[in-house]
Amino acid sequence: MSKLKIPFFDYKRQLKKIKPEINQAIERVLNSGNLILGQEVANFESSFSKFIGVKYGVGVNSGTDALKIAARALGLKAGDEIITVANTATPTISSMRELGLSIKFVDVKDDFNIDETKIDVAVTKKTKVIIPVHLYGNPAHMPSIIKIAKKYKLKIIEDSAQGIGALYNGRMVGTIGDVGCFSFYPTKNLGAHGDAGAVVTNNQEIAEKIKSLRKYGERKVKFFSEEIGVNSRMDEIQAALLNWGLKKIYGYNKSRNKIANLYNSLLKNSPVVLPQFDTNKSKSCWHQYVIQVETRDELVEYLGNHGIPTMVYYRYPVHTQNAYKFLKYKDKDLPITSFLSKKVVSLPIHAELNIKDIQFITDMIKKFYNDRLIA
Repeated sequence: MSKLKIPFFDYKRQLKKIKPEINQAIERVLNSGNLILGQEVANFESSFSKFIGVKYGVGVNSGTDALKIAARALGLKAGDEIITVANTATPTISSMRELGLSIKFVDVKDDFNIDETKIDVAVTKKTKVIIPVHLYGNPAHMPSIIKIAKKYKLKIIEDSAQGIGALYNGRMVGTIGDVGCFSFYPTKNLGAHGDAGAVVTNNQEIAEKIKSLRKYGERKVKFFSEEIGVNSRMDEIQAALLNWGLKKIYGYNKSRNKIANLYNSLLKNSPVVLPQFDTNKSKSCWHQYVIQVETRDELVEYLGNHGIPTMVYYRYPVHTQNAYKFLKYKDKDLPITSFLSKKVVSLPIHAELNIKDIQFITDMIKKFYNDRLIA
């Protein structure tokens, strides 16, 4: 068994290239003497809003808090119902359950995202919000979701944690619904060097509510809470590093796109199922490059033995996890979600990879299946 040769996320290799600029950003904050909600956060909120294409952006301390605060800003209360998917990271659901909201799952399609044709029949009198998740950086079909939301007077919170830079019909995900929520966890396309997140919207009233909620419910008067809020402030150092990263995001996403295209080309005649989405309307930001395969666990072990790390997002859909079994969903209720959880595997995709890396990865995948055919 060989040591891993190709890191799945190569922070150390990246840091060697960017350390002087990172140190400069940190030093700028320390010299300012302002560590919380200062000019760096204000600059990032403004720059990120322009990059995304919305009027207002509010920095918070994580993508999970972004979801919670967004739901509260839209007026959701305990007992209200949200419609979303089980094929997502747990925080999509845990954030809503912390608020006492009811969860209604619908299945997904082959593009990994919510099946908009199944939302209509899932709506009840308690339903208040639809939460599409732009999984792996692939946009959900927003026009159909908006149509349903308007029909039933529902709000839309876009879980865009993995979608920074992804487009649907030329609009960035996170800007199409009422509110968009982003994570800047270090592995994201735009990553902080710790936890950070943001909520974006075109509604000024919602934006002001989010700003209040992230800081104890304070509005105009310091140390005077107008409502019950939380401590979810983006700190100045993370904002400074994100301000630097925002200048690089186009280049990073372009690199991911090149890598994805190379994967597509080299694997097109192999036994694996390549990522599927409507390329005429959608543009992925390729947060993950996810294939579907037979004998997944054997392939994962084989690649690992040859120095190629992989990840499975998500081996355990939310409805199968012990903490959420009380929701009483079975695999038969979400057949595509269940099917994908047994087939998907993510291959390395980050700006530090080169053509030689991708060639080696794809060669080993093809060799694995060719060897099985010969045997």
